Amino acid sequence: MTAKARHCSDASPQNGLQNECPGVSSRQFMFYKPIDGYEGSHRFDPEYRWCAADEGKVVRKIDKWICSWVCLMFFALQLDRGNIVQALSDNMLGDLGLDTNDYNYGQAIFYFAFLFAELPSQLISKWVGPDRWIPIQMVTWSIIASSQAFLRGRTSFFICRGLIGLVEGGFIPDNVLYLSYFYTSSELPKRLSWFWVSSQVTNIFSAFFAYGLLHLRGIYGIEGWRWLFALEGSLTALIGILSWFYLPASPTQTSGWFNVHEEKIMVNRILRDDPSKGDMHNRQALSWGMIVECLTDWHMLPIYLIALSFGMPTSPMTAYLTLQIREIGFGTFQTNLLTIPAYMLFIAQLLFWTWMSEKWNQRFLVGLSSQFWAFPLLYFLEYMPADTGHWVRYVITAGLVGHPYVHAILVAIVSRNSGTVRTRTVASAIYNMLCQASSIISQNFYRDDDRPLYRRGNKILLYICVYNVALFVGAKLFYATVNKRRERIWSSMSLEDKRKYLATSKDKGNKRLDFRFAH
Repeated sequence: MTAKARHCSDASPQNGLQNECPGVSSRQFMFYKPIDGYEGSHRFDPEYRWCAADEGKVVRKIDKWICSWVCLMFFALQLDRGNIVQALSDNMLGDLGLDTNDYNYGQAIFYFAFLFAELPSQLISKWVGPDRWIPIQMVTWSIIASSQAFLRGRTSFFICRGLIGLVEGGFIPDNVLYLSYFYTSSELPKRLSWFWVSSQVTNIFSAFFAYGLLHLRGIYGIEGWRWLFALEGSLTALIGILSWFYLPASPTQTSGWFNVHEEKIMVNRILRDDPSKGDMHNRQALSWGMIVECLTDWHMLPIYLIALSFGMPTSPMTAYLTLQIREIGFGTFQTNLLTIPAYMLFIAQLLFWTWMSEKWNQRFLVGLSSQFWAFPLLYFLEYMPADTGHWVRYVITAGLVGHPYVHAILVAIVSRNSGTVRTRTVASAIYNMLCQASSIISQNFYRDDDRPLYRRGNKILLYICVYNVALFVGAKLFYATVNKRRERIWSSMSLEDKRKYLATSKDKGNKRLDFRFAH
């Protein structure tokens, strides 16, 4: 047994020895040495080999210690971001003298502030490290979220929604960037699906929390929704404080969670899958030139276009879930419990379609499922008789909220197709900014003068479904064409030309001839 394979019971490839990684071959990997300041450079070894069993053990430990905690933090985000839905079921708007349009404006302010903060937050995260910046965000927004217990009217409602959005903005791409330090491109979609599963688990727990907390209405003369904001905000503050002490900065800075062999596996498998991750230190800020270069990366345009509209067909119903159920005829506490089946369906579809995208090695075509699911449901809502039974309307409403959520697939595509850490940092923020812009726009499809059936809004959403189908198919064709052209050029080059290109080319990330886009 060689020194390089000393941790394997058998050094033969048949027993799982990792001779090559999916990203680059061992020969190519020699040309991708990380910068001296890279935090894992002391574990870099282009000839290092390990067993598949050892790698599986490492990944399971990462799932246990890193991914599970990231999911807990996302639980905290969704608890404070989404509990306004439960508050609505307790007559919050009526208590504050607000109407549906005021709620729309408040949510638009929230999403606009969220959008505005995305890129600055990502740049700060890259500068100081997501392990530091994320807990700071969490504690700050939890204080503001708790202060919603003291709302007095329209102005205070708008101010609080704006401040929460401003602080929470960037949290999601910050966590995606953080997870990319630990996982390969093929592993990330599954972990991101868990990430958004934790969001829906939060919605389920929130329904139960709300069922109990809203019963506090009247204690000390305080409305139930005020108790809801105060107590849930305090819980997320505690999670944020614990995160400050818990999160490691990188795979090689975990305070003894992994031994030397495991750290070498983590560093070398990540860099062989995506060598660009060794181009920057995890606390290295982006220069203005880097930012401009990333902003003008036209290869990311198809994904950005999809981000702006793919969620619109289901977004209004998701935002109005509790109001819709109440308008159907259910009471406050029934309403909160009836949201749970919709969230359970959402979780099942999220996990299933994310898994199918990797199994079929198809992303954009799987993404079509979201539109094919929404279209017939919206069509029914548009043309159903006004006297349709309340249980039928509930099933359609829950079906729309429980749609195939392909967000995890698209976020993973952004990470894969960025090609460099700097592009990934900016592209993740832009993608999420466009998603928030989508939410701002879609919040205004259902208007007060269109209640209760929202015929006008649903007709617009049907047209958007058709438009989205064209976008998904177009993105698939675009990236497949670029890959085919590059493969033709690369295959025509001699071995010596390829080596020379790898050693001397100034092409970076997704501009390299040996880079292939995921689609």
